[in-house]
Amino acid sequence: MGAFEYTALDNGGRERKGILEGDTARQVRQLLRERQLLPVSVTEVARKEATEQQRRGLSLGRRVSASDLALLTRQLATLVRAGLPLEEALLAVSEQTEKPRVQSIIIGVRSKVMEGHALAKGLAEFPRVFPEIYRATVSAGEQSGHLDGVLERLADFTERREEMRQKILGAMLYPIALTVMCFAIVSGLLTYVVPKVITVFESSHAELPLATRALIGVSGVLRSYGLAMLVGAVIIAVILARWLRKPAPRRRYHRLLLSLPIVGKLTRGFNTARFTRTLSILTASAVPVLESLRISAEVVTNLPMQDAIVATSERVREGAPIGRSLATSRLFPPMTIHLISSGESSGELESMLERAAINQERELDGLLSALVGLLGPALIVIMGLFVMGIVFAMLMPIFDLDELIR
Repeated sequence: MGAFEYTALDNGGRERKGILEGDTARQVRQLLRERQLLPVSVTEVARKEATEQQRRGLSLGRRVSASDLALLTRQLATLVRAGLPLEEALLAVSEQTEKPRVQSIIIGVRSKVMEGHALAKGLAEFPRVFPEIYRATVSAGEQSGHLDGVLERLADFTERREEMRQKILGAMLYPIALTVMCFAIVSGLLTYVVPKVITVFESSHAELPLATRALIGVSGVLRSYGLAMLVGAVIIAVILARWLRKPAPRRRYHRLLLSLPIVGKLTRGFNTARFTRTLSILTASAVPVLESLRISAEVVTNLPMQDAIVATSERVREGAPIGRSLATSRLFPPMTIHLISSGESSGELESMLERAAINQERELDGLLSALVGLLGPALIVIMGLFVMGIVFAMLMPIFDLDELIR
């Protein structure tokens, strides 16, 4: 039995959409006719998902948010822990959600489970929604018989990742908005306000102060070439983005980021936190170490750090410890290396990885808070200096008004 999304018309000609379970699309059409509905289209959920992936690539508009994924995981974990059979728990979660997209996915997973497949197999039908770490962890939980505990860890993991993402976005939103506002105000002054004020002094045909002449020159350039400069900046940004899609330039760019004073620390901390948190949950779920390292490397966005984890996996395959292998790259914080090595020596690798993740997240949070606290006043001061310079350049001819009149 599978899950099918349908579009049908009722007796009044109104369009109805929904989801039905059935063995075939023909059976679903028959069920719709029995409900006095005229079927227009009937598509199997899993097949529709695969078609959309081939057509859209990333399918940005159809992805499930991290908060929705965390919520359905938490609900499923609670119901499984309460003793409900898996197919009933999936049905209950699908009935509780208010989003048709999430509902269709859960029913599609349930259909695979009712056919006798494992939950991880059903999740694999929707790889854009359930990442590999999610599927591997669920598979390990099913094999070990501790699916409820694994789902709880997955819910915690997804919620923490979403919380960190929200913190980073929230920390960057204020400086970005303030920078755009500063640029807009200064551009508006130079493009519209300054020319009208300076026209009064230019009519006197007297020599203007150097600052005023420089301001007139900048204003003239913006008025004449401002749009062309904006279009050129957009074209350069697009070309640069396409160039950075290639692995070699992107790797050089990421290595440059790691060498920068503040940006490098942020990049290193963010990727280390993601790596240790992912490796922690996979280790706790009894996923094999080499498989855990491979999956953990995929969540790291910085290519040199990702290469270091892949190299670590090869050394671990030969019998080397994780901590010592990571230390050879000199890309991960020393505290993280010490905690991992301590966990390997004491047999508490899972708890030490989690402690390392918490330590990095706390340090990253403190650094972001400090940067936001400094960037806000700094940007305000910079904008104030620009505006003061513009006003000063416009007022200087007024100070010399007697000479201009003569």
